[in-house]
Amino acid sequence: MKHNRFYSGFDTQTLGEPRKKDYRSAFQVDRDRLIHSHAFRKLQSKTQVFLSGEYDFYRTRLTHSMEVAQIGRSICHYLASEECPSHALLAPDFYIDDDLVEAICLAHDLGHPPFGHSGERTLQEIMRDHGGFEGNAQTLRLLGETIFESETAVRGMQPTRALTDGVLKYKKLYREFTGPGAKPTNHFLYDYQEKQRSFVFANRKIPGELHDGLALNAFKSVECQIMDWADDAAYSLNDIVDGVKAGFLTIERIEAWAAKTESHWNGQTGPHKLSAKTRGDCLRKLIDGIRADKLERMFAAKIGTFVRATRLKERINFMSPLTNRYRFELTIAPAAVAEAEFYKKMANDIIFESPQLQQIEYKARRVLHTLWEAAWENYVEPPQARRAIKVIPIRAAHQINEARTREGKARCICDWLAGLTDGMIVRTYRRLVDPEFGSIRDLS
Repeated sequence: MKHNRFYSGFDTQTLGEPRKKDYRSAFQVDRDRLIHSHAFRKLQSKTQVFLSGEYDFYRTRLTHSMEVAQIGRSICHYLASEECPSHALLAPDFYIDDDLVEAICLAHDLGHPPFGHSGERTLQEIMRDHGGFEGNAQTLRLLGETIFESETAVRGMQPTRALTDGVLKYKKLYREFTGPGAKPTNHFLYDYQEKQRSFVFANRKIPGELHDGLALNAFKSVECQIMDWADDAAYSLNDIVDGVKAGFLTIERIEAWAAKTESHWNGQTGPHKLSAKTRGDCLRKLIDGIRADKLERMFAAKIGTFVRATRLKERINFMSPLTNRYRFELTIAPAAVAEAEFYKKMANDIIFESPQLQQIEYKARRVLHTLWEAAWENYVEPPQARRAIKVIPIRAAHQINEARTREGKARCICDWLAGLTDGMIVRTYRRLVDPEFGSIRDLS
């Protein structure tokens, strides 16, 4: 196997017990364990934008993760190619590992619950007083502690330090948000995950300036930055394609939206501001693509443009002496970032804020709150006047009973809910509340 000087034993050290020797690289083991996990397979039945299973051609969390992984690998190859202006910083034996980046990209949505962003917002509300819920923090929990399940126990996959760090888009703890209205709704780690953060940073003290505002959340390894941009590139473009196919994005709605949001763009400042000319070009090309029925092909080519918008540059920080993952950072052409933001705002305003998707959010709230209350009143605060009813699978119930604190029990209920697929959670809900539904599928 070719030696890569970019990484050292520090990067391949594992969270938890050391691994046995293997013919594969440490990062290939990371990737392979992810692909063969139950949690990864569940992504095929979790909502990306539209409910999974509604139509065959809509993206799910699984197909989205695969697309992000492909873009991530492409960025690695581009940065090392002679076409990239910053390729001189790398060498044939000194490069960003595409197996590692692929693993990070495949893992980045593992912790997200059923019903997409609607489900995530609902769990954030439910867990507000129990340590919070965050999709990326939940991904870290899976990798380090719960991805492998049996009837009586759960365990992590012993991820490498580089993989663990790579999924940490956000590194600020829940309790570190202070001041009025301090409890955040997203972009944090669970408080108990401070030990995983310490592992990532080799127990080094975090400089004070990184605790200011959101600076710590912006402090990412280069592989995490690649995953983050690959994710942005994928969903900013692909949500538009799926929206057009679903009939949410019509030429009339796009034109009306463009006129309505003119003041938003005019009020923008900074390097990522999208000029009126660029907005006009984006709109014209989008509408032309819809009329000519070539939008998917056009946006597939745009992925290549977003890949070529990346560069590497060197940086100095408290971790750079220890690992090249912090000696280098990814930069992205401001025009590409602005264009991605343009498509994301369009998708959010026209698709996510539409009555049809808001109905899904209402359903997510109702279903998740009902299942949460059923678990809580039967496993955490059982009624005195009647016997507790076994309403959740034995494995999840065992984890709740093993937890010693109310917050720990709440976290285990949250694990169960977040791990359900769209189909599983709806069937579970119907078994509990619909007198005419008696399916015994998915009981274990």
